[in-house]
Amino acid sequence: MGSPGTAPSHQPPPSRAQSQQEAEGGTESTATVIVAAVANLGIALAKVVAGVISGSSAMLSEAAHSVADTVTEVLLLTALKRSEKPADEEHPLGYGPERYIWAMLAAVATFVGGAVFSLYDGIHTLVAGEELGNPLVSYIVLAVAFLLEGYSLRTGVKQASGEARRYGAPFRRYLRNTPDTAVKAVVLEDSAALVGLLLAAGGLLGGQLTGSGVWDGVASLCIGVLLLYVAWVLGRSNAELLVGRPLPLAVRERIRAELLGVEHIEAVLELTTLVQGPREALIAAKIDFRDRSTAAQIEWACEQAEARLREAAPVVARVYLDPTPGFAQRREEGLNPWP
Repeated sequence: MGSPGTAPSHQPPPSRAQSQQEAEGGTESTATVIVAAVANLGIALAKVVAGVISGSSAMLSEAAHSVADTVTEVLLLTALKRSEKPADEEHPLGYGPERYIWAMLAAVATFVGGAVFSLYDGIHTLVAGEELGNPLVSYIVLAVAFLLEGYSLRTGVKQASGEARRYGAPFRRYLRNTPDTAVKAVVLEDSAALVGLLLAAGGLLGGQLTGSGVWDGVASLCIGVLLLYVAWVLGRSNAELLVGRPLPLAVRERIRAELLGVEHIEAVLELTTLVQGPREALIAAKIDFRDRSTAAQIEWACEQAEARLREAAPVVARVYLDPTPGFAQRREEGLNPWP
């Protein structure tokens, strides 16, 4: 085990249970995204046809919504595949964070492809008006789309609920804080899709009852605002992970306690944790070892500390411990007491 500035002398392979858990999690995420992509692609084509026939701006906004969601799923699939590449000499810490770059592009696609078009179409309808056609096809498409989006949402929620139970966290808290932004994107976008379908249906019904296209334009604007919110939430989540987000406070406190429970460790002077992927985290710490400990004892203490950390937090992929003089020693040597 080396210092934070160097690679560890060896990196023990993860346990069989941990490897199986990571593989299952990655497979579930991929399956969830594929289900969402297939559903959105079919829905987008149907909405375009229905929007042209009915002349509904809300239906065309929903079509743009589904196209944006389809592009998003393709980008998320790319993120999942690219981030699974193993670490190599050029990327010693692996490719895990690359998923957040592609997921950020997915959030941009939701903003540009869905929100901007919906807002533009809504404003254009309110200003120029629209001629309403037969809404029957649109109602049928909305009903079928609701069923497909509901199934896709069920798949995403099922995976997220399983992960939340695995970590012992409430569903909403897990969804808000999870670093698995692929599943988070599917759940949020499918939830927004169901709300958007209801808004589109309301706009169609309002226009049919009143003969005015205002209802349709307002529905399109509401869909645009909804997509803006989803794009903002996903963009913020990915930005936090790209900049560097630590493990939750409770996990950090447990890590500190595990380190202090190791023989020959007197104090944890500095602890740094970094989320590198949904099931991958890095830990670096400055450790004050007992002055009377031999070099061999310190080495075995490092081995024991790493084993304890991996058992306490299975997401830990890399551990770097830096032997550092304690506060009293630094004062005695006339050095800055803060390392």
